Amino acid sequence: MLEAKCLKKAVVPSSLIDDPSPGSLQCTRLALRVTHHPHPHSCFLYIASGPHIFKLHIALGESSVSEGKDSLLIPEHTEVIASSLLNRCPHRSEIQSIALADEESSGYVMLGSVDSFGHLIVSKLDASGEDVDKLTYSALPHDNGVGEGSWSGLCFCPDQWSIAAVARSFCKTIDIYDQDMHIRTLRPLWYPTSLKFMQNVVNGNQSSTLAITEGSQLSLWDLRIKENGGCVQRVCGIPGDIFYAVCSSSNGNVAVGGADRSVTIYDPRRWSALSRLVHCSKYEITGLSFSTIDPDCIYIQGVDYEVFCAQWKENNKIFSFRGDSNWLGFSKCSGKDVLAGWCDSGSIFIADVASKIDKVVSVQ
Repeated sequence: MLEAKCLKKAVVPSSLIDDPSPGSLQCTRLALRVTHHPHPHSCFLYIASGPHIFKLHIALGESSVSEGKDSLLIPEHTEVIASSLLNRCPHRSEIQSIALADEESSGYVMLGSVDSFGHLIVSKLDASGEDVDKLTYSALPHDNGVGEGSWSGLCFCPDQWSIAAVARSFCKTIDIYDQDMHIRTLRPLWYPTSLKFMQNVVNGNQSSTLAITEGSQLSLWDLRIKENGGCVQRVCGIPGDIFYAVCSSSNGNVAVGGADRSVTIYDPRRWSALSRLVHCSKYEITGLSFSTIDPDCIYIQGVDYEVFCAQWKENNKIFSFRGDSNWLGFSKCSGKDVLAGWCDSGSIFIADVASKIDKVVSVQ
């Protein structure tokens, strides 16, 4: 069983971002990582507004969690230790997605961003989040980003940070890059709305399979094959109910959610539904993440300001919290159960989650 150790609230300085750009329906303009350097138990947040990326260093710390009406967690205020405009090449249009690829063994982090025309820029950051001039590269799509801009998604391969997938909604394309070299283009049938490399436990955790939500379908693409354009499986949802989010767990299960306000978890061996959380959110679901601590738990983010954690096998809600306005960005830290969201009002909410067993042991 999971529970929140702390829920913090910080405010983005108005001198840094006065009026954030609206973005798209998907809240993919935030990335975070937890660090103990230079301050213990803090985190770096990267948020995108317009063509720029901003960095915030926020203190977490330990605190008790209080609940309000309907068991909603009440946040405690925390300070922004430092904030700045990231010193990197800006995009020419609004950034739609940002993502981090951790290289913990080398102490570096790769920060990638993609704008509404599919232009990808990747920068190398050191442990303190500062830019490293040794490696920064960019990649343009084959059509050089002509036409109308739209939502664009980005994800890195967890086994090889140099492999990145860029989705362009209006163009109906998924471009695969190895650093700045274009490898291949996947062509889904409908407008892609989210993408994620799967954790394949059968093949030694080699993530060569890409899960994509397109319209009311979930499609699986194997980058190693060319037959059928690389598409190896299609799972159809309810016609007309668009999927907006997909995620995979450490044991291979895949979850999708979207306009029908429900979450469906699939078994990747037979692609049959293991569980379905029906109408679990008040509005459309635009963010999903399995828990790293317990894969039987999943974090669900609604399009307005709602976030909650649920046990998908028992269909049981564990805890929930809300932002003070619509989400502009929301993400879960890779490898840790730390969630962060950025609201239209400029507020930042950060939740640190742990298992009850670990919390009892730490107290003793």
